Amino acid sequence: MEKLQSETALEQKYLEDTIALANAQMEAAIRANEEAKEKITEAKRELRENNSHAFANLYSSEAFEALGELSQELSPLMMSMSDYEAVEEKIKQLKRLIESPYFARINFRFEDEEEYEPVYIGRTSLKKDKFGGMRVYDWRSPIASVFYRFMTGKVFYDAPAGRIQGEINLKRQYEIKNSKLEYFFDADLEIMDEILRKMLSQNTTPKMKTIVETIQREQDIIIRDLENDLMMVQGVAGSGKTSIALHRAAYLMYQGLAGKLKAANIMIVSPNRVFEQYIADVLPELGEENVVTKIFEDFVKKELRYEGIQSRNRFLEALYTEKYHRDTKKKSLEWKMSDSFMKLVEKLILEIPDRYLEFEDICYKGNCVISKEVLRERVLSRAEVPLGMKLRQLESFVIEEFRMPGRVKLSSEEWEELLTFVRQMTRLDAQQLYRDLFSDKVYFDHLAQGLLEEKERDDIFKYTQENLYGTVLWYDDATAVTYLHLKLFGSSKYANIKQVVIDEAQDYYPLQYHIFGMLFPNARFTVLGDVNQTLEKQEKLEFYDKIRRILHKKRAMLITLDKSFRCTSEILDFGLQFIDRKPEMQCFNRNGEAPHVIRACSWQEMENAILQEIEQCKAQGLKSIGLLCKTEKNARQIYDRLKDRTEVSLITQNSDFELRGVCLMPLYLAKGLEFDGVLVCDANRHFYPGKEDKNLLYVACTRALHRLNLFCMGEEIL
Repeated sequence: MEKLQSETALEQKYLEDTIALANAQMEAAIRANEEAKEKITEAKRELRENNSHAFANLYSSEAFEALGELSQELSPLMMSMSDYEAVEEKIKQLKRLIESPYFARINFRFEDEEEYEPVYIGRTSLKKDKFGGMRVYDWRSPIASVFYRFMTGKVFYDAPAGRIQGEINLKRQYEIKNSKLEYFFDADLEIMDEILRKMLSQNTTPKMKTIVETIQREQDIIIRDLENDLMMVQGVAGSGKTSIALHRAAYLMYQGLAGKLKAANIMIVSPNRVFEQYIADVLPELGEENVVTKIFEDFVKKELRYEGIQSRNRFLEALYTEKYHRDTKKKSLEWKMSDSFMKLVEKLILEIPDRYLEFEDICYKGNCVISKEVLRERVLSRAEVPLGMKLRQLESFVIEEFRMPGRVKLSSEEWEELLTFVRQMTRLDAQQLYRDLFSDKVYFDHLAQGLLEEKERDDIFKYTQENLYGTVLWYDDATAVTYLHLKLFGSSKYANIKQVVIDEAQDYYPLQYHIFGMLFPNARFTVLGDVNQTLEKQEKLEFYDKIRRILHKKRAMLITLDKSFRCTSEILDFGLQFIDRKPEMQCFNRNGEAPHVIRACSWQEMENAILQEIEQCKAQGLKSIGLLCKTEKNARQIYDRLKDRTEVSLITQNSDFELRGVCLMPLYLAKGLEFDGVLVCDANRHFYPGKEDKNLLYVACTRALHRLNLFCMGEEIL
């Protein structure tokens, strides 16, 4: 007892000194930035007053010279503003650090030394002084990996200088809230498992939180990997894939690949807007802001410069709810995302010069300056350059030819006429090419010969032709057009991206991975998925081999995470009934109530049963209750029946929300989310008739942390 009191006093003193140091640094930073702000404001005022004449007549030579001087004056001002923003960010980090400076400590001894040194680990680092002594180490620092990967005894960690050997004799964890030490404990494997079990038994939070305190060894290996150009993770439901992806992004920004990465160098590809909102707080909590998150349709709209794109969620809704054309919709999607369609695109591109391009001699006052043969030869040569890019370059070639010494001198009107003439010859539009393809059955059959059976050709052609009549480009067509556009023109919009994180990877098709490869040619990839949680298709583990071949990275690794931390054992066992290929998986040992299928004979009975279950969840103290339906149509039907009897939020693809209270949504929007309690509200054979539909039920069941029940009106699902 006396030893505990002594240790507590020492820990309390260390915490107080740490907070005092952080407060001192924060106050100094605030003072410095207040002074910097005044100087920046004054510099801006002087800049406006001293250079107003530069804007008086932008087309005069004097103004042009003044603008050059203005550019020189702006440079130090921009640097001052950048420094100011960096200090502002440091102030934010210090405020967060003061609330909870660290969560762990190890006592580390280098192998050639005798003394153990305490190493405190937090979400961000805190230096003792300007010479670099550390009061708190960032969880991403090399030495912090020892905490995640080892118990007491012999250890090592990899640093820039090489592998460091050593030993730890203490591994301690802390609970610090609002700058107060709540408790600490010395951890062994059994204690750490018990603490994790208690944390998992708590209610979920409205948005995803960091897991720095509980990162597991196998998760840490993925987070800190710097060797592989392609890191693939196959993780069972609840294995922490998304958390790993976000913590990996934060680690890469801290550690760097070839020099420090900035937020602008990382792209996170998210499955939908709802998921984007759910994960929005994780990186800021880790001290990293402004990482770009996009969904696939964002890339399509940007490449095609066209807003009328059907979202994937709307496509899924149509696929799940409309009986008419359902099989054709599915076949069309699968074919347009396949290697077979890519072969058709290759054939189409090869025939474009003969079918769509009509080159003419370029003449001036009756004399041929550039022959059509020369133009054609420049387009047909250099097979490695995309056709569309060569056509764009042709305009520059013509300009250079006309500007050669001895050529004629054109007036501005003649230049404009010349360029208009060239552009008419070189104009290519991927969307129009695609529409033309599906307006000419004979030509489509010619290109698709040997790639599609005749019946499928006819069905897909007719179905696509009907869809292309409207102004909205359907999801499968939009993806296909984007591929054609990139094959024609390439893309340099994302040349700065060095790391791409793709979550819910199993829901993308080969064509989409080719698109990712073309959009991000300079990037490394982190790809996370679960082949048992697919939407609208089936996948096997060979799926990752396809990704490896398509992205064609030199160093690639597949890591399997087979331990689920989310569900109770009973919920996980129940959910596994809905998939044919049972994954080899472990459940982190946490028990709860067994799920049930509750049958109703009428809407009134169903409504009452759901309301009773909601009240039971609330009575157990569950804070987030997810009511999941296969489609938005089903969710709206349930919502209309419940909204006047209980407080419930209907979540659709454009909703702003937090996972708090009772949330009703289509389950394709629930991918990656988790709830304290889950009610599957339409669990009958009518809505879930086939294998792929059963996959959806597995996804739905594994959203639940503590409580799960299914509701059925009609033929039971089991």
